[in-house]
Amino acid sequence: MAKSGRPSDGTTSTIEIRRVDRHVLPPTICQLRRPITRANLPALDPRCRIVQFTETLDADELGVLGAFLGEHPGVGLRVYGHGRGPYPTLDFLEHFPTVERVEIECYDLQDVSGLRFLRPDLKRFAFGRTKKRFSLAPLGRFAQLGSLWLYEHRRDIEVLGELTHLRRLSLRGITLPSLRLLTSLRELEIFELKLGGTTDLGELPRLGRLRYFETFLVRGLRDLEPVADLGSLEYLFVQAQKQVTSLASFERARKLRRVHLQTMKGLQDLAPLARAPSLETLVAFDMVHLAPEHFRPFKGHPTLREAAIGLGSKRKNEEVDALLGLPRPPGPPGWIDLS
Repeated sequence: MAKSGRPSDGTTSTIEIRRVDRHVLPPTICQLRRPITRANLPALDPRCRIVQFTETLDADELGVLGAFLGEHPGVGLRVYGHGRGPYPTLDFLEHFPTVERVEIECYDLQDVSGLRFLRPDLKRFAFGRTKKRFSLAPLGRFAQLGSLWLYEHRRDIEVLGELTHLRRLSLRGITLPSLRLLTSLRELEIFELKLGGTTDLGELPRLGRLRYFETFLVRGLRDLEPVADLGSLEYLFVQAQKQVTSLASFERARKLRRVHLQTMKGLQDLAPLARAPSLETLVAFDMVHLAPEHFRPFKGHPTLREAAIGLGSKRKNEEVDALLGLPRPPGPPGWIDLS
């Protein structure tokens, strides 16, 4: 997840409740600084979606913040820190019984029994990297979870199969022998597979109704053929999978409208991707091994309307722009809107 100040869901906006610097801190994360009192917690920016802190708050401050968040049911809580803080246990969560979205990134965490204080109908949970590995069994209590983000935690990972309301799942640094244990997640729409060594994607088409799939630096992953069979897929993001040297035809991915390729050093032939019948946006960055000619299969594509291509040189970029004759897509390269 993330560097401090950056939430796990990919957004990058930040705001500080007591001091707003609009040039540096845009507005969906609200960064708290001590002391926390009711007087210095003014009305939240309406765009704020998560309040975060990294300092160790005392019981009074936690109580104030818990009551404050109780007045803002749509705002989540993120607690993060490395080294000596902020908390060795999750007992501080007893002050936040109403929060629906919780992100924990405390590297030196020693005890997670405090999860019992969270509401059983929790909507989102993110569990960042920790020095000590913990069992995921306590997550079985949160049967209504819609979004889950895990970094390297895999003990008792079978519990994921019980979280049948998940719509978004992000696994980072976790190796699964196959995706079979996830096939019960019939509502899954967004699946992110990053790091780790899960190389068998054969069960991918049986995972819910995937609209978004992302893979990043998964060790040993060579075969993306199952991705081409995702009839519900709308957005594909593949990055730094150097052992992927070929693609299957995407003619069956009839809803695929946006593709983002980045640092795919082994990939030469893009023609199978150009067979996606509804493709609208093509993004290809850090593809320095390719020439403009590699993008000729996309010329005249009946639905393609925008492209952003980075081939490592101004000359090559201009040539491919001239070849395709398409405008660049709005928004940052990794922008996603599946709402």
